Amino acid sequence: MVSGCKARWHAAGLLISVALGTAACGGGAPPSERLVNAESAIRGAIEISANVSPPRAALHLQLAQEQVDKAKRFIADGLHQRAELALRQAQADAELAIALARNEEMKKRAEAARSKVDRLRSGKAL
Repeated sequence: MVSGCKARWHAAGLLISVALGTAACGGGAPPSERLVNAESAIRGAIEISANVSPPRAALHLQLAQEQVDKAKRFIADGLHQRAELALRQAQADAELAIALARNEEMKKRAEAARSKVDRLRSGKAL
């Protein structure tokens, strides 16, 4: 009975080792959907000129593209788990670039509206 218990523990340990080894080596399917999502977020950021202004948005957009490039290398090397993490970071950076660019645009619109209100209050023509 003792040897049967040891055999089960040994088998369980072997199974865990194989599972961890596969995960560490990046097993699993390539993160294709995550790649599409990250690249889509990057395109969205470029469409609203996040690659131009503000500078922080452009920086995060550049970081997103670098992460996608890194993820593609990981995928080519079969390191799918690492690719997944790089793509998550890429999407987060691209979404941050979008938020920063939209925030900058809203600030500009608010300032224009504030100027218009100030001119109306002072009785000056628009």
